[in-house]
Amino acid sequence: MLFLNTNSLRNKIYILFIFIPLLLISDQLRAQETKLLILGDSLSAAYGLKQEQGWVSLLQDAWQNQDIKVINAAISGETTDGALARLPRLLEQHTPTHIFVELGGNDGLQGHPINKMRDNLEKIIQLSHKSAVKVILQQMQIPTNYGKRYTSMFSGTYSNLALEYDLVLLPFFLQNIALDKSLMQRDGIHPTAEAQILIAKDMQKTLGEIIFP
Repeated sequence: MLFLNTNSLRNKIYILFIFIPLLLISDQLRAQETKLLILGDSLSAAYGLKQEQGWVSLLQDAWQNQDIKVINAAISGETTDGALARLPRLLEQHTPTHIFVELGGNDGLQGHPINKMRDNLEKIIQLSHKSAVKVILQQMQIPTNYGKRYTSMFSGTYSNLALEYDLVLLPFFLQNIALDKSLMQRDGIHPTAEAQILIAKDMQKTLGEIIFP
């Protein structure tokens, strides 16, 4: 005859009743982890500097005690074409909750067709929304090399997309910094290490109000 130790059995059942809910809670917490994906170009890729000097790394440092992970997917020279091609894999790999789109500057500097740039940005927004990712769009600015009409169409692309998709549109983070030559590298395009600190502080406040309402 087989005898069961009822006390031992009760203990095992009791442990299972405690352990299984804890596992479920742990899975839920992992699923709810806030992840901010930075999809940008050299302005977010710490061009000419060490990675740890860039505003994205400084932002992650500032949020080290917050329940948030910042993923820097910015690449120097990136266009909306390149970012759109990379996005599906980035979404699958990192499963972000938020995406900060800082793109279009290189498209404008290279004179790419505005309609093409707009289509790419729109597809980036749509892909992100399809994955339930909140999109934060940044207004970009370019020199008036290609004339007022091109520049106006370029700038209007961002406000139009933000209105159409009900997005948060942030002002260009270099709009004040770029006026101070001491905060810009010799090329006049990329911010210095000192400027990166200012950008990080500004983005900590601006993005923080969106991510931690």
